[in-house]
Amino acid sequence: MSELRKDYIESFGGTRLAVHTIGQGRPLVLVHGLFSSAEVNWIKYGNAQILAGAGFEVIMPDLRAHGESEAPHDPQAYPEDVLVEDLTLLVAELGLSDYDLGGFSLGARTSVRGVLAGLSPRKLILGGMGLSGLSGWARRSAHFVDAIDRFGSIERGDPAFIAQAFMKSMKIDRIAARLLLGSVDDTSADAIARITMPTLCVCGKDDGDNGSAQELAEALPQGRYVETPGNHMSSVTFKDMGRAMAEFLAA
Repeated sequence: MSELRKDYIESFGGTRLAVHTIGQGRPLVLVHGLFSSAEVNWIKYGNAQILAGAGFEVIMPDLRAHGESEAPHDPQAYPEDVLVEDLTLLVAELGLSDYDLGGFSLGARTSVRGVLAGLSPRKLILGGMGLSGLSGWARRSAHFVDAIDRFGSIERGDPAFIAQAFMKSMKIDRIAARLLLGSVDDTSADAIARITMPTLCVCGKDDGDNGSAQELAEALPQGRYVETPGNHMSSVTFKDMGRAMAEFLAA
């Protein structure tokens, strides 16, 4: 078992971000999803350990307003694409030039926009993400903003109930999360064609939250689709995801 390490970096606006690392070898930066954390998406269920065992140094930041990173309430701490700024700073801070990059859901969206902004990983992994999830962020964002605004009053059966329950379990700072949601932009389908590195679109069999991952793979110049068990909430709990990622990166 590889030892888990934790460091901090100072990012945009002085926000302190926690960075969790496991393993030795080729650097792989993995970005978690909305309302989650590096611990829940990558570490807790063993997928980071699988990747470390495959010879990777797995670098997992907690997004601002998530996990052990700071959650400022100042709106100026959330300019357009601030998560891309955070990711770009992390890559520069660690001196990464030859590395791989991946993310799940919001982390996948951030990784895509990071590449479009100039990051150049050897290979890219997009988990829990479909083509319409990139271009239709405004709709997804409105769903989560609604869950924040009605937090505490949403009853079982309401489409926002799962988001409310997840925010409760993760002890999300809802003021910071709402500000963060406003900083994320749509990514047009046309822009996808500019992502030219080999890209794995890995998604749970029952996960349609962000549209079709298979359609996304087909829209990418070097896209590959792999189906794993689970839905949008459960797919990260299966080691199939980590194995698919390790196999793709090693090929």
